[in-house]
Amino acid sequence: MPIAIGLEGSANKLGVGVILHAPPSTSSPASPPSPHDSAHSDDESAFRQSKSNPPPVQILANLRHTFVSPPGTGFLPKDTAAHHRRWVVRLVKQAMKQARVQVEDIDCVCYTKGPGMGAPLGSVAIAARMLSQLWDKPLIGVNHCVGHIEMGRTITGAENPVVLYVSGGNTQVIAYSARRYRIFGEALDIAVGNCLDRFARVLNISNDPAPGYNIEQLAKNGKVLLELPYAVKGMDVSFSGILARVEELAHRLEKEGSSWTDSASGAPISKEHLCFTLQETVFAMLVEITERAMAHVGANQVLIVGGVGCNERLQQMMGMMASERNGSVYATDERFCIDNGIMIAHAGLLAWEMGFRTKLEDSTFTQRSRTDEVLINWRD
Repeated sequence: MPIAIGLEGSANKLGVGVILHAPPSTSSPASPPSPHDSAHSDDESAFRQSKSNPPPVQILANLRHTFVSPPGTGFLPKDTAAHHRRWVVRLVKQAMKQARVQVEDIDCVCYTKGPGMGAPLGSVAIAARMLSQLWDKPLIGVNHCVGHIEMGRTITGAENPVVLYVSGGNTQVIAYSARRYRIFGEALDIAVGNCLDRFARVLNISNDPAPGYNIEQLAKNGKVLLELPYAVKGMDVSFSGILARVEELAHRLEKEGSSWTDSASGAPISKEHLCFTLQETVFAMLVEITERAMAHVGANQVLIVGGVGCNERLQQMMGMMASERNGSVYATDERFCIDNGIMIAHAGLLAWEMGFRTKLEDSTFTQRSRTDEVLINWRD
């Protein structure tokens, strides 16, 4: 029963996970443990696995620590990299202790090779090389996007879904074909998560626990839908113009305050209405291109992965579309949607089982790495 340790640090979250691929006959609990967003989780065991997606897995540890910048600011690469360097050894030790495994039990060390922010990726790559040489274990470089997809498939049991991958750095509609995850549509400029995060800075919304989460909570109290650009271009989307326009509305709100009212309802415009408007607009665009991909490939399942995939409103809107097509939506919660080390360990172990290895001289990192560049030879 192979065991892998995975290190993720492509953005402001540092994750370390330990996973075991068990024989198909191994029984496991019905639901996964919750690692929260902390370096002090007490989780020790794992979850179910659909029979259609072997192998079954056991999550032995899934720890995460987040670099949180002050409200109104983003996270700079150098500061984020320093955070990862400060925390990585501590998280590795805690993960090994929680997993109750020794170095001798580990079969491979997996790390995020890309895509992501250069400096944080570099910190994690160096840590992975150190562990690989110190422990004399093979090194496995993992595509961050593939990690999200494989973890989502395994957690939910989705068989062959159209994948909507939405995060701070990526927006892609994906379907599997001929040992590749093919990209049907994507953002032409900024990712949807980046759009939400940058708008949070304009409103001076807290980055704790995450700006997108705080926008979601504000949007739940919004009712007024203001007009924003709707930029769907074939199967692709564009968010930069939408962000520019909603920033203009935010500046107007700051200037006019409660004197600015909705022309239709007469209700005073608030930041809750702006958050609601932004969410409804960009999520409608994502639902549209996902539906087109489903129609093209004849799929009746949608899997939402990535940090933005935690958003309950996005899941609800996607569910409405899927139900009209007699389909279903699969999504995970913050334990697996948000960047985590267990997804890197899982995808890396799948590659390791197929004989893949990353040589030390090739254990680099890259800010740009396409999802469709990776050979998915563990799937039919």
